[in-house]
Amino acid sequence: MKLHEYQAKDIFADAGIPVPESRLASSVDEVMDAVEDIGYPAAIKAQVHVGGRGKAGGIKIATSEEEAREAADSILGMDLKGYTVEQVLVEAGVDFKNELYVGVTMDRGEGKPVAMVSTEGGVDIESVAEETPDAIAREHIDPAFGMHPYQARKVCYEAGIPKEVALDVASILTTLYELYESKDASEIEVNPVMITEDDEVVAADAVMNIDDDALFRQSELAEMEEEAYEDELEKKAGEYGFDYVRLSGNVGIIGNGAGLVMTTLDLVDYYGGKPANFLDIGGGAKAERVTHALDMVFSDENVDAVVFNIFGGITRGDEVAKGINEALEAFDEIPKKVVVRLAGTNAEEGMEILNTDLVEVEKTLEDAVQRAVQNAEEANQ
Repeated sequence: MKLHEYQAKDIFADAGIPVPESRLASSVDEVMDAVEDIGYPAAIKAQVHVGGRGKAGGIKIATSEEEAREAADSILGMDLKGYTVEQVLVEAGVDFKNELYVGVTMDRGEGKPVAMVSTEGGVDIESVAEETPDAIAREHIDPAFGMHPYQARKVCYEAGIPKEVALDVASILTTLYELYESKDASEIEVNPVMITEDDEVVAADAVMNIDDDALFRQSELAEMEEEAYEDELEKKAGEYGFDYVRLSGNVGIIGNGAGLVMTTLDLVDYYGGKPANFLDIGGGAKAERVTHALDMVFSDENVDAVVFNIFGGITRGDEVAKGINEALEAFDEIPKKVVVRLAGTNAEEGMEILNTDLVEVEKTLEDAVQRAVQNAEEANQ
C-alpha cells in the first residue's frame, strides 16, 4: 500500500522530522488560498503514485500569484502517467545549497533491512545505484536490535555528509528506521533531504509504502488506503480479482502465477525492454478472466506491446486460447500487438485454437519476450 506524499509527511512531522509548511488542495481556489497563507516561492506538487512527477510536469515552482494560478490550472486534472491528478500539495519553497538521499528498505539478498544515504539526492536513486553505486553508502540493520546510533552516524560518514549537518541527517535516518519498523513499512525514503544555507535539514519529499499483509495491525494507515487508491486500472484489477501492479515501462505482461509473471518481467528487462505491469490472472483462469486481463492491459496507455505467458497446470491452454480469441475478436482493430506462449496442460490444443491472424505465437518464453520487446520498440519508432 502506497501513501501519498502528504500522508507520509504528516507521519514524518509527527515523528519529529522537519518538513516544509504545506496544505492539501483540490481546486485552483484552494491552491490560491494556500499560497496566500504559505507565501512565495511555493511548490505545487501533484499527489499521485508515480515517480518522476517533476519531469512529467507534475511539480511546479510558483514565485507569483500568476505563476501559482497557471501551475494549479495545468496540474489539477492532468493525466500523469495514467493517473488523473485530483489533489496537489502546496508547499513552502526551500532555499537550499545541497540535496541528499536518505532511505530504508529491505535487502532480500541479505535478509535484513538496509539503511542508505547518498549525497546524490534529488535524482532517481535507482539510476544512481546502477550508474554510480559507490555514491550510496549502506548499512544493514539487525531487526532483533534495531538501528544503533553508531550505525546511523557511520553510514552518514561513509556517504560523505558534511559534518555541519551529519548528526541531523543521522537523526532523520534513525527516525525513518523507527517508522519503518513500527509502521510495517516495506520502503521509506526522503529524496531529497535539503540542506539550507543555514545548515538546516528539511525533508522536501516523502515516500512510504506499507506491507499489505500488516494492515490488520495498522488500523490508522489502513484507513488511508482507499484515499490513496486512485488508479483506475488498479481499481479494475480489484474488481476482477487480479494481482496487479502498475509499472513504468511499455511492455504489458500477463501470466498465470506470481513466479511465472516475475520471470517474464525479469526477461523483459534482460532483453532490453521495460515492463509496464505485473498481472497475474491466477490458476484455473477461464476465458472470461483472460478477456478481462487483456482489457486491462489494452486500457493502459503506456503499453505498446503485450506478452502473454501461460503454463498450463490447473489452467488449461485451450481455455486460455479461447479467451484470447474472444477478447481480440471484439476489436475492429487490435490496439497493440500480442505475443502468446502456451505450455503445459492442453497447450497443443490451445495453439491450434489460437487465431494467428490476431496474435503472434512463439514456442519458448525467451522468443516470446524478445518478440514483444521488439514490437514495443517498433511501436515507438
